[in-house]
Amino acid sequence: MTDLILEFPRPVPLARLGSEAFRQRIEATPNERAGLARRFDLISLDHLAATVELRRQGAKVVLLEAAFEAKFVQSCVITLDPVAGTISNRFSLVYGPPETEPPQIEPGEDEAVFEPLKGDAIDIGEAVAQELSLALPVFPHLPEARIETDAATALSGGAFAVLARLRRPTDS
Repeated sequence: MTDLILEFPRPVPLARLGSEAFRQRIEATPNERAGLARRFDLISLDHLAATVELRRQGAKVVLLEAAFEAKFVQSCVITLDPVAGTISNRFSLVYGPPETEPPQIEPGEDEAVFEPLKGDAIDIGEAVAQELSLALPVFPHLPEARIETDAATALSGGAFAVLARLRRPTDS
């Protein structure tokens, strides 16, 4: 299995975390933004920055709280024209050993999501990138973009009736 190459790596070694909260502001470079834009099928990612705080919640559990902002351009799902967007969002994650994972529940709006802790570091850049991907509009569209429906199609028996009229007469 090949190692995954991350576009926005910002690993924080667990050994660096003490009793005080660890806080860091991170910002994606132009090359990192270009890589994330490819990964998330964006026309461009013009800005991505976050403030991340890590706090120990015990010997083996770490709470990540973050706020990020992003400026991006997506393709309109109707016209394929560029659609500019911005996001400002907050999220929380709880990292711990896989065996301490709580039972599966639907996370609430302010509830931290559990992430199994793998290795000896937490990649705060990848955490922000994943949350960005979840916050992006699923069906971006220009406000004036509309899908035109043909009223005659609806009145004449639907799409299959229209297709039937397109059928070529057969030679008999």
